[in-house]
Amino acid sequence: MIANLVQLAAPEKGGNPLVPEGPELLVGTIAFAIVFFFFWKKLLPNINKVLEERRAAIEGGIEEADAMKVEAQSVLEQYKAQLAEARHEAARLRQEAQEQGAALIAEMRAEGQRQREEIVAAGHAQIEADRKVAAATLRQDVGKLATELAGKLVGESLEDHARQSRVIDRFLGELEEKAEATR
Repeated sequence: MIANLVQLAAPEKGGNPLVPEGPELLVGTIAFAIVFFFFWKKLLPNINKVLEERRAAIEGGIEEADAMKVEAQSVLEQYKAQLAEARHEAARLRQEAQEQGAALIAEMRAEGQRQREEIVAAGHAQIEADRKVAAATLRQDVGKLATELAGKLVGESLEDHARQSRVIDRFLGELEEKAEATR
């Protein structure tokens, strides 16, 4: 009996040690099929799902980064355009203010010139009116004094108004001629 056991436990010497025997090959193939089926049905879909999620996340991150880059570039361009527009507007406002200032200065100068001319004209008119009043008053006073003086010199009264006027006019005319000749 022991000899039978030894014979069963000892491999046959005539077979290839690399090629398994039939029952062993069948049990190995079944075990491999079970492990392969388990991997194929359970483990492989989970691995593929995780890999797909990672790929989608990476691609989504890249796409999001590209979109953000495009948006940032767009915002930068808008900012630059607004900045250029603001600079242009500031230059326009500065030019407008300078033009308005120059126009205001010119207007104020013109107004000052007009007021000066009005004041000078009013002064001339006042002087002319004062001169006429003074001349009329002077005529009366000189006429009165000349009549009194002439009356004292001649020895007769020159109270006649027509005569007074002629004497006064002649006397003042002579004074005016002398004044014009000295000029």
